[in-house]
Amino acid sequence: MILVDWQILDRVSRGFISVDPFDENLVQPNSLDIRLGNHFLWYEKGDEVIDPYKGETIAAGTKDTFAETIVLQPGQFMLAETMEVIGLPDNIVASIEGKSSIARLGIELHQTGGWIDAGFRGSITLEMCNVNCRPVAMHAGMPIGQLVFYTTERTLRPYNLKSDAKYMDQRQATLSRYHKNPRE
Repeated sequence: MILVDWQILDRVSRGFISVDPFDENLVQPNSLDIRLGNHFLWYEKGDEVIDPYKGETIAAGTKDTFAETIVLQPGQFMLAETMEVIGLPDNIVASIEGKSSIARLGIELHQTGGWIDAGFRGSITLEMCNVNCRPVAMHAGMPIGQLVFYTTERTLRPYNLKSDAKYMDQRQATLSRYHKNPRE
């Protein structure tokens, strides 16, 4: 079941869902607007191959900055953080969706990583891409997307209890940690 506005407000006020900072004006009929943080990370152009199993190649050729405004160039891929840090209990999951007004500018908010497991805590890393033919300015603090919350049965192993929870308590835009997966 998708949580509606009064259920989101109730779960936040009772501490089942944590959102910091929380602004109740960002609660929509079926979602919670989330805002863009001020940490941005991207890959510079180059020919070096990124191997998901080799952490040193994942981090090579990256740059990051803290900024109030950043311009996303056409075709550019960039990781960014959400201003909000969230925490989910063992029976609520969330998905992140882009806001249609931002999508109409050509900004994709996530590539495939739009699922947030029950038990997750941390800021959300956005996988942004500009598919427009023109640059788009992105401003820290602007509503950039929305979280849709779903209730589920209580999970046996929520994300915060998994020994391989690679992104637990992440802050800032976070590079892939795929290399921490066992290679079979």
